This record gives sequence, structure tokens and C-alpha cells, in this order.
Amino acid sequence: MNAPLIPDPAAATPDRLDLAALWRETEIGPLLAELDRDLIGLKPVKDRIREIAAHLLVTKARKIMGLETSPPTLHMAFTGNPGTGKTTVALRMASILHRLGYVRKGHLVSVTRDDLVGQYIGHTAPKTKEVLKRAMGGVLFIDEAYYLYRPENEKDYGQEAIEILLQVMENQRDDLVVILAGYADRMQTFFSANPGFRSRIAHHVDFPDYRDDELLRIADVIAEKEGYRFDEGARAALADYVVARRTQPDFANARSIRNAFDRARLRQAIRLFEEGREVDVGDLSTITEAEIRSSRVLARNIDP
Repeated sequence: MNAPLIPDPAAATPDRLDLAALWRETEIGPLLAELDRDLIGLKPVKDRIREIAAHLLVTKARKIMGLETSPPTLHMAFTGNPGTGKTTVALRMASILHRLGYVRKGHLVSVTRDDLVGQYIGHTAPKTKEVLKRAMGGVLFIDEAYYLYRPENEKDYGQEAIEILLQVMENQRDDLVVILAGYADRMQTFFSANPGFRSRIAHHVDFPDYRDDELLRIADVIAEKEGYRFDEGARAALADYVVARRTQPDFANARSIRNAFDRARLRQAIRLFEEGREVDVGDLSTITEAEIRSSRVLARNIDP
């Protein structure tokens, strides 16, 4: 068995270090490969995650080689529209940080304002501290973080949660990574109103909307995982659906495609049930054009 690449603190500082071997030992490569394989598109996001991983690996190497190295700031901001993969990437980031030795456990705790802010005096602090306790040793993902700050309401308790979070992000940054997520424009306003957060965020990752062809590929992946397929007519109809759905105010990228698939699957089930005939594997696993064209989105109804 080879000796570990991370030496005993009492051992002499090595003169040379094989970065490729250190990369293999931390097993980051397979995680990034999985991210690339499982997520359609998002090349700028994948490139940024790879850059962060490389930076943290080199920081680790510097520490092993005895070079002066300050602890890296790891808190992040993920900005983008709904359904662009922010939570999925946060899960992978937690695993990457764990394998590189920057967090003890590598788990992700995902919360919103309601999990942190109380409804009466004395309620917010224990709620926020309980969430932080669960997240310690891993990553705390706060979705739509800007809802913590509501200046229009003088009796709002979000500011109390913000103050506790800021203190922990500074004083316990070696045991907790916080990722703030939400719409880019609202996050910008939030940071402007709360400069304490901005100063503690080291990495900003912007998640672009999916292109139409990427959403169609996502639909295929979702269907395949569930044991379904779209016939040619359904695929053409789905392309029309994507164009129409994108124009609606509550469009949510991959999440909208997932919802569309679930509804199409229900329509397929009721069609087969009402036909009351013998079916084969093809019947049970094929989504037809009718299942997609029946969507109220294609009937130009705002409600999908």
C-alpha cells in the first residue's frame, strides 16, 4: 500500500509533491465527471466549479509543503433563475469540499427564510441556531436568501437571523460553508443592503438559463430515468411546448420540464385506462404527441 500523500504533521515537510496524485487521492475527478455527465449544459458553472476545486487543491498542497497559507474563504453565492441546477451543484460542492478536507462531514442542509426566521420575539435566535447546528461540518444552502431582509417591515425578525449568520460565517468558517442562492438582480440588491454578506462571499457562480435544445435533452433524460420515451410527434410537440412555456412569467427551466413530463405521464395513464385494451411494454412506456398537445400551455393558457 502506498503511503498517504498528506503527511503526518510530525513528519518532515516534503521537497516535492505530485499534484496529479493528490488529485487522485482526494477523488475529486470522479465527482466532477459525474457533474459533467448528470447536468445538461451549464458549461460556465462546471468550469467555475472546476476552478474552485483546483484552487482549493493547490491551497492544500501549499499547506502540505509548509508554505504560508491563510485559510481560504469558502462561502459562495449561486445566482440564477429557478430550475437551473443550483441545489444540485451545491450538493456536489459539499462532497468536493469534504473530499478536499475543508468540511468534516460533507452534508448539505437546504433552508429558506421560514426555517430561520421566527414569528415573534425570542423565536428567531433558537430557530437559526438549530439550523446552524445541523449544518456544522458541512454546507448550509439558503435559497432565496434575499427574503431574510425585509426593510419595509419594521417588526420583521430577519435582521436577527442575518446577524447570527454573519457572526457564524466569520467565526466558524473552518467548520461551515454557507451558500446563498437566488435571482441575480435580487441578490445584488440584498448584498448592497447587507455588505457584511458581500465581504464574506469568496465565490460567485452565475447559473444561466437552459437553451431550448438543452431543455429537450433534459426531457429525454428525465423520461429515460423513469422508463419512458417520447415518440416523434411528442418530441415535436415538446419543442413547441418549450417555446411557449418560456414566455410565461413562472417559467422554471428544468423544473418546468419535469412538471411537464409528470403531467404528460398522467395524461398517458388516463388515456390507456379509458381505452381499456390490452397493452404491451411500448404502450406503457411511450409518451405520444396527444399527451403533450393537451397541455394548457399549448392552448395559450397561462396556467400550465
